[in-house]
Amino acid sequence: MITSSEFKPIWWLGNPHLQTLWPVWFGRKQLYGRSERLELEDGDFLDLRWFDDDGPLVVVVHGLEGSIDSHYAGAMMKALQEYGFHGLFMHLRGCSGEPNRLDRSYHSGETGDLAAVVRHAARVAGKPVFAMIGYSLGANALLKWLGEGGGQPPLQRAVAVSVPFQLGDAARKLSTGFSRLYQNHLLNRLRRNFRRKFRRRASPLAVDVDTLRDFYSFDDKVTAPLHGFSGADDYYRQSSSRQYLKNIQCETLILHAQDDPFMFKESIPGNEELSQHVTLELSKHGGHVGFIGGRVFPRRWLEPRIIRFLIQKTQSP
Repeated sequence: MITSSEFKPIWWLGNPHLQTLWPVWFGRKQLYGRSERLELEDGDFLDLRWFDDDGPLVVVVHGLEGSIDSHYAGAMMKALQEYGFHGLFMHLRGCSGEPNRLDRSYHSGETGDLAAVVRHAARVAGKPVFAMIGYSLGANALLKWLGEGGGQPPLQRAVAVSVPFQLGDAARKLSTGFSRLYQNHLLNRLRRNFRRKFRRRASPLAVDVDTLRDFYSFDDKVTAPLHGFSGADDYYRQSSSRQYLKNIQCETLILHAQDDPFMFKESIPGNEELSQHVTLELSKHGGHVGFIGGRVFPRRWLEPRIIRFLIQKTQSP
């Protein structure tokens, strides 16, 4: 089901780029929590951050090159704490400040690590994971995981924010106009982390990452070969979440802005592509993981909206 969002931007942040950038510049919240390193079966690791409580267990996963220091991460974990949820923040491979051990890294279609964290979290907390919240790349992976599993869903609820439903479309959008600002920033981080990772050991790829000037070339020469895809097109085709939405069996809320500068409007799925358990809540404005409302002073809208969804569902029969 597609619904219209109640979100309205504060008047002086109506532009999608201001919506996207303002919380990055001014919206960070420093949280600490309890750190844990999860050893994976393939010899790699994931760094987790626990925010313990007695309430329902909620796992949060970040976007491309994100971390617990991302503006949305701190804000969401703080909100979960305030409402008594047992929070767990999941760093994707290599995103916690230390390079991961294997040549492979993380990508938009990686779902095995999500499943591993959900199983581990349930064992450690002594209760099942109630919900997962994903942002951008993490949201795409979350929706793909839920849709490719079939049968009994691993969660009761899920929230996906600013989803790159069609990865190829997102790569093209980020190569145009002002959106290239985001591409350049994220590519600089990806190139830097690649060099850092292979500074002390040989790279399996014969590529100079400094020559890769857009997402398509980086995904074609780095992401795809590191993760078993034949190229960027194959990676985008297999990993885009849009094709999986019709199979999702748990109650899922997708929050998305039509002016998201990471995506074209045409990338947004139609009603017929959603399962009966999926609500796609569309707003005209909001940017990419922005959604800054208010009348005179800016106010974050995302966290209260997500909490309301979780609370409504936990209190229902």
